[in-house]
Amino acid sequence: MKTYLVGGAVRDKLLGLPVKDRDWVVVGASPEQMLELGYEQVGKDFPVFLHPETKEEYALARTEKKSGTGHTGFTVDASETVTLEEDLLRRDLTINAMAEDEDGNLIDPYGGREDLNNKILRHVSDAFTEDPLRVLRVARFSARFAHLGFEVAQETLQMMEQLVNSTEMNTLPAERIWQEVRRALSEKTPAFFFLTLRDCYALGTVLQEIEGLFGISQEKARLSLMALTKAAELTPDTAIRFAALCHELGVVHEFTLRKNLRKLHSLCERLKVPNDHRELAEIVCSYCDDYARIDISEPESILKLFENTDAFRRPERFQFFLTSCKAIGKARGETDENLDHMNGMLQRALDTCLNLDTSSLQDAGYEGEEFGIKLYELRLQTIKDIFSYDS
Repeated sequence: MKTYLVGGAVRDKLLGLPVKDRDWVVVGASPEQMLELGYEQVGKDFPVFLHPETKEEYALARTEKKSGTGHTGFTVDASETVTLEEDLLRRDLTINAMAEDEDGNLIDPYGGREDLNNKILRHVSDAFTEDPLRVLRVARFSARFAHLGFEVAQETLQMMEQLVNSTEMNTLPAERIWQEVRRALSEKTPAFFFLTLRDCYALGTVLQEIEGLFGISQEKARLSLMALTKAAELTPDTAIRFAALCHELGVVHEFTLRKNLRKLHSLCERLKVPNDHRELAEIVCSYCDDYARIDISEPESILKLFENTDAFRRPERFQFFLTSCKAIGKARGETDENLDHMNGMLQRALDTCLNLDTSSLQDAGYEGEEFGIKLYELRLQTIKDIFSYDS
């Protein structure tokens, strides 16, 4: 029985990056042996165990043989005869197919270290095309390491395209796609996730609404990805990043001048996007242009923005809205100074309105609709006072 550190921990150690999680492979052991040593089994499809003290994951070395469709259509062999090299062979990229033994020696049968040095994301074997999820995973690693200069190997892109042209991509569950999208949104340069999917023609298969932006206008697509990039520079919050990405999905109706959010709704419904991400994307998509047109000489427009975005009931979400709009503004060429000034003014106006003492209105006997009218007037005057003072 031998134990090896594998995967991302080895990769990140060689890159000089912080090692967040450590995964281990155990060769030459049975599930019974692991249980006798005090490990807790947690894997259902194949034997994975938690260390009794560190709670880190220890998986028995295994091989996988394609036996069905999709990313779960595999038969697993986790017998004691499976070697470390066989286990590493089933992995997606060479940079993830390295191991380290108990003495710290590197085991690299498939050239992962060389690809790290050359900044290449390359598949390990032809078995890559058996798992459609790997298309999204490679795109996610592109988003993680693009800032370091990593690129996807041309032959790997071709394999990804083969998967797209097959029916395998259609078997991926919506929840699994969203999980990869959300992980990609949290990476250093998330725009590269979508660019990589575009390069292998997968964007139209899994994220056709985003792909549609490239078909409508290269400028719309550029602004969407640039807004995502700027949002990634401002915050790690994936809801804000998602909203910035989707801000161009709203189509203005030529008669009502209101935005039609059909494309955004289609994307969110199909991928089962969580409500917090969806709701923020909806208000950003609907009102980011109103934010951009705000004129401090028109306090009515400011109050209308507060009401439309439900800022009085959801002030925290309005802060996320402001950050999203700042990212979009930066993508459109606005300066940090102007955007920070506007956001500061709007935030102060909202905070002041939220802290208004309305007891005088209640004491005066105003109720129902009449109370609402008087409260509107009080908020409007408050906004006028704030902006006229600063001007």
